[in-house]
Amino acid sequence: MNNSLARDMTEATRLTQAGRLSEATALLQKLLRGERFPSTKPHGRDTTRAAIELPAPIIDLVAEIEDIADVEAFSAKEPPSGTDGIQRDAGLHLAGPLRGVFDRFNLRGSAQALRGLRKRSPPLPSEIVPAGGQFVAKSFSNEAGSRAYKLYIPRRYYGEPRPLIVMLHGCTQSPDDFAAGTRMNFGAEEHACLVVYPEQAVAANSSKCWNWFQSRDQKRGQGEPSLIAGITRQVMTDYKIDPRRIYIAGLSAGGAAAAVVGEAYPDLYAAVGVHSGLACGVARDLPSAFAAMRGEHSLREPTKSSGQPGEYRLNLPTIVFHGDRDATVHPRNGAEVVARAMAGGGLRTSVEHGSVAAGHTYTRSIQRNASGRGVLEEWVIHGAGHAWSGGSPAGSFADPKGPDATKEMLRFFLEQVRAEC
Repeated sequence: MNNSLARDMTEATRLTQAGRLSEATALLQKLLRGERFPSTKPHGRDTTRAAIELPAPIIDLVAEIEDIADVEAFSAKEPPSGTDGIQRDAGLHLAGPLRGVFDRFNLRGSAQALRGLRKRSPPLPSEIVPAGGQFVAKSFSNEAGSRAYKLYIPRRYYGEPRPLIVMLHGCTQSPDDFAAGTRMNFGAEEHACLVVYPEQAVAANSSKCWNWFQSRDQKRGQGEPSLIAGITRQVMTDYKIDPRRIYIAGLSAGGAAAAVVGEAYPDLYAAVGVHSGLACGVARDLPSAFAAMRGEHSLREPTKSSGQPGEYRLNLPTIVFHGDRDATVHPRNGAEVVARAMAGGGLRTSVEHGSVAAGHTYTRSIQRNASGRGVLEEWVIHGAGHAWSGGSPAGSFADPKGPDATKEMLRFFLEQVRAEC
């Protein structure tokens, strides 16, 4: 490998280890195209274009790569014998230290799992909103900042108290994209539920990931948890919502954020849904977030509540979906969401095995309380990757092979009614 490429690869590794992932991504993008950066430290100062641009941290190193097909080609092909560096005959190849960087940071698996990042046409209105329903744009602000959101109002909403579902999208997604991929609005229409989709701001995270891994965004009354809870309460003020039946769910970074917000506001939500996400408490910063996503971490003990206002209370009913071939968020994380939610024990477990016609097989574990009500469910979807199970290809990160996570999540949620108001 020539000295220039070796220097560039060393610099990409250094930036990644330092947590400067957007800069590392920009450098890798250049390398993927066969281009070179100038020397990155003239006169002791880092002057790469990526370093000057300094966007907010991201949690997927490939999230900003424009063409995932290029990365997949890198991960799938061996370099021709007798060559090193980047080859361009018959497509792109991954060789030498560049292959090592992709292996070390799990970019090969992430590239294959994140095919939802390919450029696609926006979903049609009919793929987002059932006939007669409304999908309205609003915003909320507090001391932590401002966030836009979209609210689905079902056709059969007549002003009586109805359930509310809060849906947190994954990285790079929007409310429209997430609604199209999950078809949650269509499921909610059947039960006359309202659905709210908070939208992460690009200014807060360059890839629109919820910052579940930042300590400032993990506590009640501050950061993103306060914004999401504030949006929830604003909808409660503007519409008739049953305060005993408010639920929060999300995918990937959104699933991790849902776990955080549910634990921070157990007096607001009746249940939590985590799809391909992580448990609250597995990360404190960007390096520990990457470790958690690879499954290389230990779960911190949940905070014990003494009943004082503002403290966490455990054991919200929780439903978890995770593919056992997820190369972006290690499947271990799904089990850890369940382990944290069942702190205290005293539940009876039953296990079911099933399959979807022409789709995935799955294992469903149900934890029931003393009254026989299921309060924890874990769905392990065999052969599935990092995508919403049973989702629509109209949205990104959706696997239509099922089982139908939207249907099962709604069923589980509507079985949970919070006793205290």
